[in-house]
Amino acid sequence: MVRRAALPWRPVSTQSPKLPAGPREGQVFHGASLAARYASFVKLPHTFFALPFAGVGAVLASYRYLDRVTAAALFWILVAFSAARFAAMGFNRIVDRRQDALNPRTAGRELPAGRLTLRQAAVAVAVAACGFMLAAWQLNPLCGWLSPFALGWILFYSYTKRFTHWAHHVLGLALGIAPVGAYLAIAGEWATPWIALPVLAAAVTLWVAGFDTIYAVQDLDFDRRHGLHSIPAQHGPAAALALARAFHALAFLLFLSLRWLFPLGDLYLLGVVIGAALLIYQHSLVRGISAADLDLATIDRAFFHANVGVSSTIFAATLLDRLFTFHLLQS
Repeated sequence: MVRRAALPWRPVSTQSPKLPAGPREGQVFHGASLAARYASFVKLPHTFFALPFAGVGAVLASYRYLDRVTAAALFWILVAFSAARFAAMGFNRIVDRRQDALNPRTAGRELPAGRLTLRQAAVAVAVAACGFMLAAWQLNPLCGWLSPFALGWILFYSYTKRFTHWAHHVLGLALGIAPVGAYLAIAGEWATPWIALPVLAAAVTLWVAGFDTIYAVQDLDFDRRHGLHSIPAQHGPAAALALARAFHALAFLLFLSLRWLFPLGDLYLLGVVIGAALLIYQHSLVRGISAADLDLATIDRAFFHANVGVSSTIFAATLLDRLFTFHLLQS
């Protein structure tokens, strides 16, 4: 069990919210409106490196179930993904609020800084969770029945740093569920061969585990002092960055293998190669950097910008490859 430092919880009025001085994370909104605070609360811009893989799942399903790709289905996939991500990130902020208040890097987050109250956060998370399950049932019964299990997994992640340094992979699978869910949203049944969707989920899981390991290096000392678990806290920064490279190498191989599990062509292959180049760039930014020297600006480039490029590139390549195949079939 992790010993939590005593920290009286006294929410600050949100009528005139201000950010405390000190280092600030990237992808936060400067406005004082409730909408801006909620957007920062769940790091809304991070949706752009996770959402494209849900699109990949839908595109892959279209090879066999093109007639089921409708505007309504795509709309409910978007709602389901956005609601699930809001619930997961918001729940994580609630669970970690006391640790966030003690960490100089995260003390400016909405709950420890008093920019949102605990009640505001909890209500928003509950609404998002209900919205996710509603959207899943709007898609098909299979997605509806699976939605509580998916929701349980993505919420469970918030507790894993308290007992395992493999929390990065739990988070990875939480995002790896997205393309599988999008495939099932279109298809309404499991893929053939059966291994195809687990491989897709594993590729995304390892991609996320790699960049989340890099991200965790900056909190290495804090995690060790407070009894939290991570790969950097367990093995040190050099070994953690080496493991992150290994995770990404395996992710690359799994993304490549999808070409033999789905009818993907050369455009998809090109997208995966470009994605690999972006991952190499990501690792070049942090190679040889100690935890003390890993500043927020470096993390922002390595964590956010490079990963938006990876997911967007692979989605665009998958979509273009599918459209090219469709054009050939129609000609």
